[in-house]
Amino acid sequence: MTLRLATFNLENLDFAPSRRDAFEARRAALLPMFEALDADILCLQEVGAQKPHKHSARDFIALDRLLAGTPYAGFSRASSVRPGTGAPADVHNLVILSRWPICAARQIHHDIAPRWSWPPPRDGDVQPPPIVIEWDRPLLYAAIEPPSGRRLHVLDLHLRAPRPAPVATARGEGSSKSLIEGQFVAAQKREGQALEARLFVETLFDADPDALIAVCGDFNADDHDAPTRLLRGGDNELQQGARALAPMEERAEPGKRYSVIHAGRPKLIDHILASPALAAAWRETRILNEGLEDEVFARDPVPGSLHAAIIAAFEL
Repeated sequence: MTLRLATFNLENLDFAPSRRDAFEARRAALLPMFEALDADILCLQEVGAQKPHKHSARDFIALDRLLAGTPYAGFSRASSVRPGTGAPADVHNLVILSRWPICAARQIHHDIAPRWSWPPPRDGDVQPPPIVIEWDRPLLYAAIEPPSGRRLHVLDLHLRAPRPAPVATARGEGSSKSLIEGQFVAAQKREGQALEARLFVETLFDADPDALIAVCGDFNADDHDAPTRLLRGGDNELQQGARALAPMEERAEPGKRYSVIHAGRPKLIDHILASPALAAAWRETRILNEGLEDEVFARDPVPGSLHAAIIAAFEL
């Protein structure tokens, strides 16, 4: 059987009755991408949740409207919630859609790697208070039962962007010292969550060394950055080893290996990593980046997404 696995950052998918025309324009731009993917399993990032009424709980109104009338509307679904609640967040939720049954799902948010406090260095006579390092969003896991009979483990993630986190200092929040420390805090958040994701993958390998595992999403990191190297988990510079995850996006044709354009520079920050057993079944990778806009210079509202969708096909 053929398995088509895709990842797509929807770039703040939202809906408001007062901006219905803007949503319909986005939907018209996104639907051809969904049709071209023809995915069996689709990992989504940046899915907003809306309130049907002022005092109602949030629900995936925009996503339901986007998928209405498509095969994806009938797919099984797993979605993240705001940590500590039972409801989705207003923005940046994770969703996994599957043509086949999802037999287990959970989100991971400091379940393996605990929060920690980082004490900033003194600034003259001032000792700043400790900063708690906590992930911005959870990870989302789903176990899927395809007709082949072998369970597929899918981890959907969206790591923090490498921009400075807000850090107050005695010199003011906009000072160079604040920006430098904020960049360090952001790196701890991004790499710390990558560590938690990789340690979760280790638990899957512990249970089954030949497990079919896919780690998908927006890593906000290219192949040489620490988060991607952590997630791949190789034992040397070639990222080899019995538990190393192979990058399916790097098997796309060379001229197409980018998922965003940043200030004129093509970058590959969206990824599909596969365990050895799954990578051995790989057949094709496509990155749908034709007509992609530069995220630095794009104007609002964004038509479609500033990220390219990535699809990998496997023969199980």
